[in-house]
Amino acid sequence: MQIVTTHKSTDFDALASVIAATIIYPDALPVIPRSINPNVKAFLSIHKDIFNIYTPDEIDLNQVDRLIVVDVNKWDRLDLMKKLKHKEDLEIFLWDHHPDKGDINANQVCHEPMGANITLMIRHLKLLNKQLTPVQASLFLTGIHEDTGNLMFPSTMPEDARAAAYLMENKADLNVVGSWLRPAYGEKQKSILFDMLNSCRKMKINGYNICINKVNIEGHVGSLSLVVNMCREILNVDAVFGIFTGEKKAKSIIIGRSNADGLNIGSIMKSMGGGGHPGAGSAMLKFVNPDTVEQMIVDLIEGNQQSSIQISDLMSFPVVTVPSDMPMKEVGKVLREKGCTGVPVVEDDRIVGIISRRDFRKIKKKSGEQSPVKAFMNRNIITIEPGKSPMHAARKMVKFDIGRLPVVDENGKLIGIVTRSDAMIYFYDMLPD
Repeated sequence: MQIVTTHKSTDFDALASVIAATIIYPDALPVIPRSINPNVKAFLSIHKDIFNIYTPDEIDLNQVDRLIVVDVNKWDRLDLMKKLKHKEDLEIFLWDHHPDKGDINANQVCHEPMGANITLMIRHLKLLNKQLTPVQASLFLTGIHEDTGNLMFPSTMPEDARAAAYLMENKADLNVVGSWLRPAYGEKQKSILFDMLNSCRKMKINGYNICINKVNIEGHVGSLSLVVNMCREILNVDAVFGIFTGEKKAKSIIIGRSNADGLNIGSIMKSMGGGGHPGAGSAMLKFVNPDTVEQMIVDLIEGNQQSSIQISDLMSFPVVTVPSDMPMKEVGKVLREKGCTGVPVVEDDRIVGIISRRDFRKIKKKSGEQSPVKAFMNRNIITIEPGKSPMHAARKMVKFDIGRLPVVDENGKLIGIVTRSDAMIYFYDMLPD
């Protein structure tokens, strides 16, 4: 079975790319995530029978031997597809226009910066000499206009404009495009925009005029990206960031919009665990103070080099480890000789715990020094992947009050370690060139 899918919170560029992929790969089933944008949901409610859309829970992943991924390059942004990540003999094709490289290792890749992902696929459809219906052409044109801001975002390429012209030649209907792109803008959105305009904190960073807003929202509010973009246009600044926090303070949604060359919103959001384009991006953080998020944004704009740094650039290796049966007295000797404040405890090359100098306080008697380290180690192992950002590591250290994070690959193998000292080097801009 072949399936084609895209990212959660599916927009029109993503939907258009999925449908285009079913033309390029006729045997592929279109699988749309359960979370989709409101205007896309409205579109599908009318066109569902035309495109024969599936949801992930309707697919038997055991039967899938080819996965086609469009408009995204990260596994965690796919819906219910984790089971396929380690599946053997799975063929993966990837189509993506985002500048940053993700963690999906594909057999065939079309990865090129472009204003809209559908533009890359239209290029291939033209090579295949595929005929498009007016409905398909209108959908594809909607995807281009949405992701390029009607061809006005800085990330827009000449090929996006040529693709739009080609679709109009193939009877794409601009009236239809306009009706589907007309976002929901009601009293909730109007109230939030009013709050943003009145509470905006303006600042100049690295020559850019920036506005950062912290807004409390109640319940679900759609079209927040529209509100952020309207705020930027009204204030006439280079970039606006909205930090939207729910009433329970459990999570914050960060949305950024910019029209300034050189200010890459997508890279900034990637450093916070999200993603996007040079002119637009978003991220979601859990249990983080909005004031901390604001400072993160300021720090990232001030030191833009940091946004591309990964844990693999900071971690130390090889890692000093101790076996689980080593006596505590010997462990103390290792810590002193190596100048470490803590080390991972391993059994058969697998991490089973962490021992730190603080754990030695648990020893109440002299005889305890001869006890194995496994009797005193912390078994709550918090790890991090090499592709994560230093900001992600810092948040983990703060949340779990730990001084080091073992770095593990996708198979759980220990490949490095990152410490508070490494984080300090990163945050104080002491990284080597």
